[in-house]
Amino acid sequence: MTASVERRGGLSGAVAAEWTKFWSVRATWWCLATGAALMLGYGTLSGIAQRYGDRPEGAHTIALGGGFYLTQFAVIALATLFVTSEYAGGGIRSTLLWTPVRSRVVVAKAAVLLPVLFAYGVLLACAGMALAGAVKDGHGLPTSLEAGFTTASGMGGYFALLGLLCTGTGWALRSAAGTLVSVIVLLVPLPLIVASLGLPEAVPYFPGIAGVNAMVETGQPNPITMTPAPYAPWVGLAICAAWAAAALLAGTAVLRRRDA
Repeated sequence: MTASVERRGGLSGAVAAEWTKFWSVRATWWCLATGAALMLGYGTLSGIAQRYGDRPEGAHTIALGGGFYLTQFAVIALATLFVTSEYAGGGIRSTLLWTPVRSRVVVAKAAVLLPVLFAYGVLLACAGMALAGAVKDGHGLPTSLEAGFTTASGMGGYFALLGLLCTGTGWALRSAAGTLVSVIVLLVPLPLIVASLGLPEAVPYFPGIAGVNAMVETGQPNPITMTPAPYAPWVGLAICAAWAAAALLAGTAVLRRRDA
């Protein structure tokens, strides 16, 4: 009897439970819809601007503009709420009761977010580039297949790893506000502060900058820093993966100690 229950549970059972919880709350759909609206809305407006502006841009550059910059905050909110909403509503008690192995809970939530956010990023990038290309109607620079692939795969990878970074931070802090502030500070103002302190060479190794570097071809300028990345796109994803792994390890350690 025990062996039968174990076969129906374990990691696969925990992943199935988290998958159901993820899609059964309205916050998931609101965050995904908001991110899509921001990306497509910006792509449309920027595509129209190409007809009248003096700075031609390719569709992949448009997709990496304000639409992506804003959409990442919808991803941050989605991943953060996936963990912290259970603490706010008390559902974490049931989650930890049903899945007593703490690391298994962390892995299960990560296993749900990783493919969803990767697919979300790829689809949004492709949709944003397609819409911008259609609206600008030949104005601006063309987008090569290589550039489009780098942008789409990089955005998918960055969104997936950003989600893991947020969940790890959420496990450690148990607070939506604390997690949002911590992650946003890490992505946006902290690299600027580090650069102002005379350490600009450290800026490309922060997750937000590394993520954007993963979406541009080697030698092309980062649209945020306006300087070429000192490494290949896959290295940018590896840097983001290191940050995500560190956050997950920290979150797991805190969860084990605090909610043993």
